[in-house]
Parts: sequence; structure tokens; C-alpha cells
Amino acid sequence: MSSSDEHDHDHVERVSLYALHAVPAGELAAVEAQIAACSDCRQELDALRPTVASLVSWPVDVLRPPKPLWDRLARRIAAETGGQPASPTTRRSPEGDWEDVAPGISVKLLATDAQNRRVTMLVRLAPGADYPPHRHAGIEELHLLDGELMIDERKLRPGDYSRAEPGSVDRRIWSETGCTCLLVTSPDDVLG
Repeated sequence: MSSSDEHDHDHVERVSLYALHAVPAGELAAVEAQIAACSDCRQELDALRPTVASLVSWPVDVLRPPKPLWDRLARRIAAETGGQPASPTTRRSPEGDWEDVAPGISVKLLATDAQNRRVTMLVRLAPGADYPPHRHAGIEELHLLDGELMIDERKLRPGDYSRAEPGSVDRRIWSETGCTCLLVTSPDDVLG
């Protein structure tokens, strides 16, 4: 591979990671600068966006590689590193499946702490969906897993963490791209 081909490959890879919201935080500014300075990179990003947007609404199980593929990958990594093959461990939530709670909003309950009035859940917003305004009854912690989420004027990206104090209000929560987040909050939040 020539140095020019290697350079082009690196640029395409970085743009692809950016489109998937998978750029490490320490490299994000450099990748954004690269895209701003490179018309080919912007065209590549524009071409990738519809595909990435369509993946956001897919169930996670559709995107998870099958066990035989994981096993082959583990054996290959072990052969290259001289280690033992490791297989992924998955813990299924005993509470059940995704539940549609409002148009464009699905949740999967992971845990309930009745004594401390806390719930832990995955929340999925479809592209264009709005979450109702609400006042926090307790501390709310949100970790964005994929997509982009707007909370009032703040834009969250994958890996971002947001903490809201009791009594604070989120007036507008929405996602243009669709998103999935891990949410730990009070079941006593007041909607509206």
C-alpha cells in the first residue's frame, strides 16, 4: 500500500468512526478538523449518515454478531497474541423486553430499587422523538450509548454523561438521530 493509499484509508476509517459516533474522545477534535478541511471527507460523511441513521432504530440483537463469529474472532486474537481464546459474556436482563411507552420512545427496565426510589433502564428514542418535559424527584444520571440527544440547549454524544439534581427541570429532550441511553432516575419524576 502506498503512503497516499494509506493516508486515504486512514481518512475513510476516521470518517466512518465519526459517522458511527465511535471516535475516542481524545481524537474527536482532530477528526472534526479533518472533516472540516476535507471536502472528500464531508462527502463520505454525508453518504454514510443515512445508513448510520437506519441502524439506530435496529434492535441490538440484530447488530450483535452470532456466537460462531465471536468464537472465530476470539481464536484469531488468541493465535495472534499467544493468549487463550476468550468468549464474550452476556447477562440478559430478567425484567423482559423493550416496551413502547410513548410514540418513538421505548424502555427496557433493568433494575428497581423500591427502598431508595430508583430505577435503572435503557431508553431508546427514535429519530425525531421528543421525551416529555419533567421535574426530577431525585438525582437523574444519564449515560448516552449511541446517537445524539439534546437536553434543553446541551447536545450529548455517545459516551457523554449527564447528571440532574432533585428539583431541576428538563424542558425539552429530543433526538434528531435517534439514541439509546442508560438512565438511572426516580420513578417519582413529575411529567409536564
